[in-house]
Amino acid sequence: MAVYTKIDNRDLLSLSDSYELGKIVKSKGIKKGIENTNYLLKTNKSKFILTIFEKRVKKKDLPFFMSLMEKLNQKKIICPKPLKNNKGKHLSKIKNKSASIVTFLNGSDKTNLNHKNCFDIGKNIAKFHKATSKIKLYRKNSMSIKKLSGLLKSIKFKSNKISSKLKPTLNLCFKDIKSQWPKKLPGGIIHGDLFMDNIFFDKNKFSGFIDFYFSCNDYLMYEIAICINALCFDKKRNSFKMNHRKIKNLIDGYETIRPFTKNEKNSLNILCRGAALRYLLTRIYDYLNTPKTALIKIKDPKEYLQKLIFHNKLNSYKDYYK
Repeated sequence: MAVYTKIDNRDLLSLSDSYELGKIVKSKGIKKGIENTNYLLKTNKSKFILTIFEKRVKKKDLPFFMSLMEKLNQKKIICPKPLKNNKGKHLSKIKNKSASIVTFLNGSDKTNLNHKNCFDIGKNIAKFHKATSKIKLYRKNSMSIKKLSGLLKSIKFKSNKISSKLKPTLNLCFKDIKSQWPKKLPGGIIHGDLFMDNIFFDKNKFSGFIDFYFSCNDYLMYEIAICINALCFDKKRNSFKMNHRKIKNLIDGYETIRPFTKNEKNSLNILCRGAALRYLLTRIYDYLNTPKTALIKIKDPKEYLQKLIFHNKLNSYKDYYK
């Protein structure tokens, strides 16, 4: 979540009328995240989240995201529910951009996860995967390994701000990861972006997932690889160290619902390397290209460079699950 597009009172009045939200008494831009513009809307009836879709989200993908959240709500997976406007559509236009409004999810993200939190997250990811196995929707992963080549080529390495010899290092890692990427693993719909700010807790109890705008069809174990990178490293000063107990709890929680296959476990390292590279590249791109006028907190690419290097030194499933 972030704020690239500024809205005014005319926009708010139009939304209030189109979605029958009631009177909007307050709107506040949300700085967290980096992809879309988001506002918290408070009305005399309730709270809602307005999302204005920006750069990486393609218009043709929006019906997938809306349908997914609606079907997840039907299957009792806790997540925001998209509202329909008075034309029966999930999507509207603001400043010539597509926009949606979803229900407000109680709770908030945590700064630090404890081991039980990781177990609960793993368990609820598996519930999500199990529920989506019965949802007939499909979207290719727009940030899959095959797609990263174009992103890597688009980055203009103008300085050594992030790291010297960064470009050749990334090219070498990408080539190696792509050559070892698994050919066939259990797949389905994944969330695709389960960072801490997309996972809510209410009084230390899991209360839902948000921000489904990278959801797609991919390997289910790739979701766990993303989570290991995003949730299972502890920061000490300026360095990141893997927390094996968090990983164990994440996996143990997941396997209470759906056990992993041997091939999935054998592929964990390369999937973790691929996930680290994916987020490293998008962070480098945003670090070098985000407009200075955007109301956004830029995330440091060095975090994922450290994580990629860490994964490069590991090999087997046992290196993670200790």
